[in-house]
Amino acid sequence: MSSANLSGSVIGVVGAGAMGTGIVQVAAAAGHAVRLFDVRDGAAAAACESVRQVYASLAEKGRMSHEEAHSASTRLTPTTTLQTLSDCELVIEAIVEDLEAKQHLFAALEAIVTDTCILATNTSSISVTAIGARLLQPQRLVGMHFFNPVPLMALVEVISGLATSAAVADRIVATAVAWGKQPVRARSTPGFIVNRVARPFYAEGLRLLQERAADPATLDAVMRDCGGFRMGPFELMDLIGHDVNYAVTQSVFDAYYHDPRFTPSLIQKELLSAGFLGRKSGRGFYTYGEGAPPAPHQMADCSYPGRPVLNKNSSIGSMIAARLGASGKEFGLTEPSIADAPVLTVNGASLYLTDGRTATTRAAEHGKPDTVLIDLALDFAKSTRIAMAAADQCSEAAREAIAGVLQAAGYRVTWLRDVPGMAVMRTVAMLANEAADAVNQGVCCAGDVDLAMQKGVNYPLGPLAWAERVGVDKLLRVLQNLGAEYGEDRYRISPLLRRVVANGSLSFGAY
Repeated sequence: MSSANLSGSVIGVVGAGAMGTGIVQVAAAAGHAVRLFDVRDGAAAAACESVRQVYASLAEKGRMSHEEAHSASTRLTPTTTLQTLSDCELVIEAIVEDLEAKQHLFAALEAIVTDTCILATNTSSISVTAIGARLLQPQRLVGMHFFNPVPLMALVEVISGLATSAAVADRIVATAVAWGKQPVRARSTPGFIVNRVARPFYAEGLRLLQERAADPATLDAVMRDCGGFRMGPFELMDLIGHDVNYAVTQSVFDAYYHDPRFTPSLIQKELLSAGFLGRKSGRGFYTYGEGAPPAPHQMADCSYPGRPVLNKNSSIGSMIAARLGASGKEFGLTEPSIADAPVLTVNGASLYLTDGRTATTRAAEHGKPDTVLIDLALDFAKSTRIAMAAADQCSEAAREAIAGVLQAAGYRVTWLRDVPGMAVMRTVAMLANEAADAVNQGVCCAGDVDLAMQKGVNYPLGPLAWAERVGVDKLLRVLQNLGAEYGEDRYRISPLLRRVVANGSLSFGAY
């Protein structure tokens, strides 16, 4: 079988829901004659008409020519029988997420299509190996997992089951590229890449809420304004729907034989039990349609304290110094020789970047009661918000002194309860850890896991690239301290992450 793309071939799509309709739109615009089948009366015809209207709208907006819109529209054919897919070179399934239903469909298709036709499943969570197990030619079945909305999301996970032919996977990768998509290769394991590696984004947010680190609006603001994520975990779960998000988490948890890393949240289960599914039900973590959403908490303005001293050897200290300088504030600089020096000191208070320990633990271990921690930020030079936590031993005067310096540097100061690893740091550490484990277990390569998380769920950086920016050795220390603070297998460290630190490269580029 050629590894070339399927340019000019007839494509079949089964399922006229949102995903199937999106796939039809992309395939027809790429030059394919597309036949859409759905068992529901009139669904395929309605979906094709909807796509034609989208083409017309795009042409009116100048995003495709009128000729292209007309031509693509003529390539759409709704059909009421599977038999009309007999001459397709690729048939993509986008039906209900049910193993038996998919197996039944592909068995029926195999009796209709030619021996060279590729069969693809858009499943987001079911094993490609299991779907193809009853086929006479399971080597022709491949996962082609698109992300919603298909026309806008660039990522396609190309998933190989145990029997999938390498040539088939190669052709689907080439076809996805020809359609303007960015494919990544994955082995058929629970959650594939994105749905597996993304679990800590939700899980750590829910754990932080359970430990009363802050309310959902405040935690969402920290993840957006400090972490650079487009949405925080709670607003994103409300958007996805708690029924959908919880089901994926439960599926991955079950598939990995109840690995503690994927344990579902009782908080989310309670929302589900109450029918509070998020935006679609009008209530989730937030209530919709009843006035403005709750505002995140932030500290009231504090006065600028006596001359603070910033650590010139710390990149964070240097960035804060630059912002203070731009605001005309006076400060001092120091170049301490010790490794664990504070980012800044003022009036006896010391500010450190979180390393996974609580501020209370760190204050006790170092004998510095006025210890304050700062959370990770994607870019301290550009961040508008800064999240902090104080030791239980810390005085209110010390808290206000640190806050006053950072407010003078242009940050909105948000205080979190003193929990291990704070919010952004522990989330990034766990995302990187899960990504490293996926690479270590041969699910995908390092480059593909980073691309998948950026293009599939819009992360500001791939988790492994982010680990390298922070310092893989520093994230290892964060995970070690999280494990020590909690004593849970949930925070066990990927062998690959340990290996990257031990070999001294501090880079995942070779994997």
